[in-house]
Amino acid sequence: MSEPAKYAKVLTVSDGVVHGARDDESGRALVEQLTNAGFDVVEHRVTADGSDAVEHVLIEMCDGFAGVVVSTGGTGFAPRDQTPEGTRRVIDREAPGLAEAMRLVSPLGRLSRGVAGIRGRAIICNTPGSPKGCVEQLAAILDVLPHALRLLNSEPTSH
Repeated sequence: MSEPAKYAKVLTVSDGVVHGARDDESGRALVEQLTNAGFDVVEHRVTADGSDAVEHVLIEMCDGFAGVVVSTGGTGFAPRDQTPEGTRRVIDREAPGLAEAMRLVSPLGRLSRGVAGIRGRAIICNTPGSPKGCVEQLAAILDVLPHALRLLNSEPTSH
């Protein structure tokens, strides 16, 4: 039996990237990491910081999509870091174990307010905006995401 297809989308949340003042290193790093892990990255978008912008884009990216959506940026303590607030507005159920595992990868991970959760048949995971931080945090859960997606989509699993 072959492995089912694994689909992913990446969302960069950054005023600086939107306005051309910053390069989207983190978004590209996540696309590369997901691709190397066997995911088919079908979309990579950029949006401004703020909970309203994040909410709007996540709804568009998740509706009708069965896969993982990984965001980078907006999870810290700065006033415009509102990715978790926008994410909470769109998820049906939280996946706290994923967010907890992501925070444990480094001392700076404790400063991440990122959340993880489910919307329809999509799993949303917030990662920090730094290239190193987003890759480290995604690496902490990358091994369990295929199984989580199979469970979410009522596909056969080994348990």
